[in-house]
Amino acid sequence: MFGLLRTTILSLALAFGAGAALAQDFQKGFAAYTEGDYATALKEWRPLAEQGDARGQYNLGVYYADGKGVPKNDKAALNWYTLAAEQGLMEAQFNLGWMDYIGQGSSQNYAIAFKWFTLSAEQGNTHAQYNLGLMHFNGQAVLQSYEIAIKWFTLATDQGHNGAQLAMGKMYAKGLGVTQNNETAIKWYTLAGFWDE
Repeated sequence: MFGLLRTTILSLALAFGAGAALAQDFQKGFAAYTEGDYATALKEWRPLAEQGDARGQYNLGVYYADGKGVPKNDKAALNWYTLAAEQGLMEAQFNLGWMDYIGQGSSQNYAIAFKWFTLSAEQGNTHAQYNLGLMHFNGQAVLQSYEIAIKWFTLATDQGHNGAQLAMGKMYAKGLGVTQNNETAIKWYTLAGFWDE
């Protein structure tokens, strides 16, 4: 799940405004990362992270979560993700929420996961929107609400999220929060690649 998100943030991060030197260091790190030279990327990004750059902090979180260029360390990943998430970086907010949701690096905590997913989802993160839909569907950290689940699933489907499309298909097939409608269910299943006409 983190792979697509990592690629997205690494690509988008180049567009963030920063001083010329910081941008150049980030670009050097990005080039090294894409070539699989994790040691050089780490050398470029660590000073940025330590200076408070949210992109650098997020990327160090990824490094520690995956064990690329450093020993795998979930607590260090949580620390770096937290620093970036507190600055509003939606990808870090999502990853932090995911780690709290599954209990990676800390005890499982749906309430904290819900907080981070909400902050990320409100910025348009499709994975966070989908996970909020699931949390409302299952009543995790919130009262169960199919109607609110549909709201979040719809936002995610608008961005092409397969899991949300599949969830919408199930909700229409079973009439959960919507009027049961097999044709609409099949439409969502087809979009998700679950139904072959």
